[in-house]
Amino acid sequence: MVDQINNTYRFIPHLTEDKLKAEWIKCIQSCVQLYNQDNISRTIAYQKFFFIHPEVKWAYLASMVSRNAGWNMTDLKGATFPELINLKTRDLLFMTYERANWSIFQDAFPQLLIYHYSTEYNKKMFHLLKEFHVSSFMEYEWNMYWDTRDESRLVKALIINEQNLIQHPVIEHPVYKKRIFGSSLFYLEEHFHFCSVIFPTLNGELIGASVHGFRHVDNRIELGKILFNILFNPKYFHDFLEFSSTIKHTGSRTDYEGYCKNKLSTRTPPLHKAYKKVSHHWREIEDWSNHVNINPKWFEDPLLPKEVDLTEWFSQKQKQLKRMVKVKKSLYHFLKK
Repeated sequence: MVDQINNTYRFIPHLTEDKLKAEWIKCIQSCVQLYNQDNISRTIAYQKFFFIHPEVKWAYLASMVSRNAGWNMTDLKGATFPELINLKTRDLLFMTYERANWSIFQDAFPQLLIYHYSTEYNKKMFHLLKEFHVSSFMEYEWNMYWDTRDESRLVKALIINEQNLIQHPVIEHPVYKKRIFGSSLFYLEEHFHFCSVIFPTLNGELIGASVHGFRHVDNRIELGKILFNILFNPKYFHDFLEFSSTIKHTGSRTDYEGYCKNKLSTRTPPLHKAYKKVSHHWREIEDWSNHVNINPKWFEDPLLPKEVDLTEWFSQKQKQLKRMVKVKKSLYHFLKK
């Protein structure tokens, strides 16, 4: 127990209750900045927080989805995608993942920290969320959670928040909208694995789900809810937890490929070898909930897909990509003649 407490304080700074408001804010800002450096640090921070507060299930969901974001990033530097997509477009795709990843963490981690300190002193501190530009929607939801302890509703609220948060500054950003989401390139959404999330196990299974119409916030919220139900399904949860507790996140798909039944080999590099750290800032910070009507369906339970074991499906997608590379090379040599 003493070791657990010490580990908690090393991860989340201890703040005495009598600290001034400005000191609280500064400390939380420093902690967010420390862990929001790249995909690796975010993934680890989410998981560590879940181990401290397992009642906040969204933190574990965020960690596992963040692993997928890292794998998608390094795919762009692997053996296949450089043969299919030019460097400029791949760099823009990386920035799309990175910007969304960073934005969600920048908004969500202060919420998690303020919840942590609220539990330490057994009183609501969610009025401080305004200092971090967190939506009034989430301030309301955290206060409701404190009173009701409805863990499922809190997860849904955080999913709703994160997807609305990135809709305007990332999905609808003029550059990303034109060059990525509005281009013919985004046929990848339908045919490959860019819009799929997988949860590996040490038994070699890849469990998960996909989304069609990634640009639409309703579809991403629905995917988030489906992934939550899969992740915490008693049939799979302990296998997922065993994997994430055992396997260090490097950003490379080699993290799990050695366990796969079909022995995948995408040859993607570790994230820290593939990319340098990127500096971000928000030029405009607005409360999305001031101009978005909350759809009651967002809080409804999702319809689960009939098949969540994507092991064979994912293997086939990898083979399709490799065939595409061969076709492209053959076509290139043919046209050169």
